[in-house]
Amino acid sequence: MAESRVALKRSEVEQLKAVCREFNNDPGELINVLHKAQGIFGYLPAEVQEVVAQELNIPVAKVYGVVTFYSFFTMIPRGQYPISLCTGTACYVRGADKVLDEFKRLLKLDVGETSADGKFSLNCLRCVGACGLAPVVLVGEKTYGRVSPDQVREILKEYGYEV
Repeated sequence: MAESRVALKRSEVEQLKAVCREFNNDPGELINVLHKAQGIFGYLPAEVQEVVAQELNIPVAKVYGVVTFYSFFTMIPRGQYPISLCTGTACYVRGADKVLDEFKRLLKLDVGETSADGKFSLNCLRCVGACGLAPVVLVGEKTYGRVSPDQVREILKEYGYEV
């Protein structure tokens, strides 16, 4: 079975090349370039990684290594409202697993998946550095602290999800 390729928009590729030029096509700026690239495309498929590698004159394997090492980067498209749950020690001890189970149940998604309508994606993070607010949920840039399973439905309603 042949691997499917993602068709990148020419305008977005040009934007990515401009970002690389902003960083003087310096291989030492790989992480910064990848942050900007993910902002443009929403994720980092192989095709984006290939452009970055070409522009920075580094092997694709090095780009892939950085993308897969850092949990911030994703090679899977995120939803319009990416939901991330902290599963670090403090959050886990205070019930993050039960909160995660409720998101999975209501959204009918597993960790790493995006809803068919592209609205929601579900992911876990190791630590967001807000242990005093454990368990913590991020929806996009918005942080929710001390979340309990019975609050999940209300959080989703804020983003137009009717359960």
